[in-house]
Amino acid sequence: MTDVLTPEQRKYNMSRIRGKNTSPEIKLRKLLFANGIRGYRVHYNLLGKPDIVFTKKKIVIFVDGCYWHRCPICFREPETRKEFWIKKIESNVERDKKINKQLHNEGWLVIRFWEHEVKKESEKVIKQIMKKLL
Repeated sequence: MTDVLTPEQRKYNMSRIRGKNTSPEIKLRKLLFANGIRGYRVHYNLLGKPDIVFTKKKIVIFVDGCYWHRCPICFREPETRKEFWIKKIESNVERDKKINKQLHNEGWLVIRFWEHEVKKESEKVIKQIMKKLL
């Protein structure tokens, strides 16, 4: 199926999708700060570009978008250009697995949260992070 938007419109729409400082990331950072958790780095230069990094504890946190990383609860298949998007999303999932394995092999603890968890179950997310930090 052909795209219903012009190439310029599609380019504009895609340029609006952020990879850094998304609302779930910002919410998580504010919650960490409110709970007295400091000493983390944001977008530390490490494989996979983790959202939050505790360098002293060797803990990395990723906040994965439900659509872009195929959340088992929230994901809905795209309605247009299915083949392209499914392939793209599958490659994201495979890359996540490789990054997890490589970071683990380098001694990092990798924690991943879905964006819906940060938005709807933020207290549970904070408790999980605090457990790992202690």
